[in-house]
Amino acid sequence: MKLIMKGIVVTIILMLLSVWSIHGQTKLALLIGISEYTKDDAKTNDDSWSNIHGVNDVKLLNATLTEQDFNITTLCNKEATATKIRKTLKKFTSVCKEGDLVYIHFSCHGQPIEDLNGDEPEGWDEALVPIDAKKVYQKGVYEGKNHIIDDELNEYLREIRTKVGKNGFVYVVVDACHAGSSYRGDEEERITRGTNRGFTASDKPFVPKIDKRGKIEIEKSNVMSDICILEACRSYQVNSEIQENGIYYGSLSYYVNQVLQNIQLDNDIIWTNKVSRLMNEDIHLVRQNIVIETSL
Repeated sequence: MKLIMKGIVVTIILMLLSVWSIHGQTKLALLIGISEYTKDDAKTNDDSWSNIHGVNDVKLLNATLTEQDFNITTLCNKEATATKIRKTLKKFTSVCKEGDLVYIHFSCHGQPIEDLNGDEPEGWDEALVPIDAKKVYQKGVYEGKNHIIDDELNEYLREIRTKVGKNGFVYVVVDACHAGSSYRGDEEERITRGTNRGFTASDKPFVPKIDKRGKIEIEKSNVMSDICILEACRSYQVNSEIQENGIYYGSLSYYVNQVLQNIQLDNDIIWTNKVSRLMNEDIHLVRQNIVIETSL
């Protein structure tokens, strides 16, 4: 009887510790959004980044995640330089700890950039575009130092996953694209995020890889947390903004926010299926498909 009682006590203690661990979990968010890109008067419109509405996305998600008790860091417009983004990612990584729930969000332009280390079979990396990144390569003037390449971002994410460990979780939302142009459809002008013009020193033409997978597997590890990355569209598609009540938002950001207003973010990624469904049902988004990369 004593052994049975001892077993029951141990079980109860373990259950209480588990509950405490879940409720004691720190929630950390980093939200980066750019609306007003720096213009270069010496360049044609084709050589400059168009303005978008990334800051509207940050405002939406900041309010929603605040309601869910996230500790939030934001970088918007002039603050979202390459240097500041890198410094903030390093600092953000340094405060992550075992068991934390992490949410990182990018609302900006994206651009394919010529691969220089040979790790991309197609010859192109994908890059996020900070406010001070130029669209066009100019030898000796701008050679790409302010682009945040996917290889660099992955290093930050691997370190964060390692720090939060198996009991933590990492979400990344990328509301940008790496192929795109302004076009007309459904009788209205579209605002898109990204360009089909590759950043290249050799004038190599960008030809996107046609990958129609909606879900992509990410490495799983015994020493890292699981991760889920949501991307607004496939690499060969256009990421269109949508307009709600007269305000433009990134399509992925808007629907992520719609879902998170009704669910508590945790380690269960089933909510991402609802985001996918809502985007698929939006008639304005018939030319794009969300991509979900996850270790689960």
